[in-house]
Amino acid sequence: MQLKDLLSSVPVKMPAGLRDVSVEGLACDSREVSQGDLFVCYRGVESDGHRFLPQAIEAGAAALVVEDERYLSSPSGEGWPVPSVLVPDGREALAHLAAALHGFPARKLRVIGITGTDGKTTTANLIWSVLQTAGYDTGLISTVNAVIGETQRDTGLHTTTPDSPDVQAYLAQMVDAGAEYAVLEATSHGLAQHRVTACDFDVAVVTNITHDHLDFHGSFEEYREAKARLFRSLTSSACKPGVPKVAVLNADDSLFDYLTEIPADEQLTYAVDREADVKAVGIQVAGWGTSFTAVTPQGSFPVQMKLPGAFNVYNALAAIAVALSQGVAVENIREGIKAVEQVTGRMEQVDAGQPFGVLIDFAHTPNSLRSALEAARGMATGRVTVVFGCAGLRDREKRPAMGEIAGRLADRIVITAEDPRTEDLGEIMGQIASGAEKMGRREGVDYWCIGDRGEAIQFAVDMAEAGDLVLVAGKGHEQSMCFGTTEHPWSDHEAVEKALHRWRSRQGGR
Repeated sequence: MQLKDLLSSVPVKMPAGLRDVSVEGLACDSREVSQGDLFVCYRGVESDGHRFLPQAIEAGAAALVVEDERYLSSPSGEGWPVPSVLVPDGREALAHLAAALHGFPARKLRVIGITGTDGKTTTANLIWSVLQTAGYDTGLISTVNAVIGETQRDTGLHTTTPDSPDVQAYLAQMVDAGAEYAVLEATSHGLAQHRVTACDFDVAVVTNITHDHLDFHGSFEEYREAKARLFRSLTSSACKPGVPKVAVLNADDSLFDYLTEIPADEQLTYAVDREADVKAVGIQVAGWGTSFTAVTPQGSFPVQMKLPGAFNVYNALAAIAVALSQGVAVENIREGIKAVEQVTGRMEQVDAGQPFGVLIDFAHTPNSLRSALEAARGMATGRVTVVFGCAGLRDREKRPAMGEIAGRLADRIVITAEDPRTEDLGEIMGQIASGAEKMGRREGVDYWCIGDRGEAIQFAVDMAEAGDLVLVAGKGHEQSMCFGTTEHPWSDHEAVEKALHRWRSRQGGR
């Protein structure tokens, strides 16, 4: 593709006298540049891509996109040997360029975006299942994986939303596979860093918005605004003939009024407590399942879920509202929701024949830990043990709060590592423990600090008796854990399976 054709998709005035060249691909990491690539620079969280312009050129970059005019020429003051272009925001330009390179795939799909603090992945999977049940070929991009046709791909280790070139490549693959819909999980990082820019959303969904990632966003207002970007994009993205822009909002959420001010062609609300377009009544939580009656503009109908916990009712309501906005029949909605038995790392049951329950959940915020523990209490006939930690270099304020929640809702607490990064693990665990102690818990009696996460999980499993439930929270689907600045391979699933194997061995193989 020609450079000038690509640049026509970027919100920047074309520089006079720009020499046109053929572009084979995009790169934003100089180590990944191939011959003929367009190298796009931006200031990252830990490094500045402009520093690596010489390396990118040496690797074969055909042209450069920079967001700092000082880098339009080389340090010697001479021009670069390849064309260079200045843009106001390198990340935003990267997204638009990636979309253009793939022929704007989002414009050939109906695209549904889900944002919020908790419940995004489960809601995305419920929507995907409902649309598939209704006969629509649907792709999915979540923090867990990308589903394209019959194939599934991991979407990263700690990456919450894939980078924009990957997102656009996935969308293009969906188009090639004949998909009609794409369901995208849009995290606050993904929105703030333009990873889902140029996705031309048709439906924007919010689960809830509570305090999270304030280390990155700086303030709750900035975090809130990052989430709001998804809804603001409805009016700025490409319109598709006959496809209205729809906002699906949680009327029970504290930021409902804030989001309703953002215009959309249609707004659909859902709630449990307040009046809404889609409302749940008669909620019944029984062991590992949940049921309720959905009251909707299409009439009332019963909904059965195989997902545990009252909090999952909100995720189902959001999926129902999306489905109704797309004209999906009630029977397909019911079947699609019921078909979702488990979501990887989201209240996921691990059953190796043991007489107690084990759940793996991604709960890493105060609200999500509270919801998971409340659900666990309703599922256990015995005691509830929770294994969790808090990430280093992230919201420090939530640590004692999560300790308090565990102290109030769990019978036993095992505090452990969860990506301590460059912080002292002992200090992190101590901050969590202070919250547990505020609730009257005593170390060595009903709470323990065990830094090795594998040992912590084993300790919790070994304590469990018939009817008990062990909740392993905080990592969920993730496949690595960060110590210092290095990501080490890690899987809660593997750790739990090993712990259960050792437990069975100690029981004489029973």
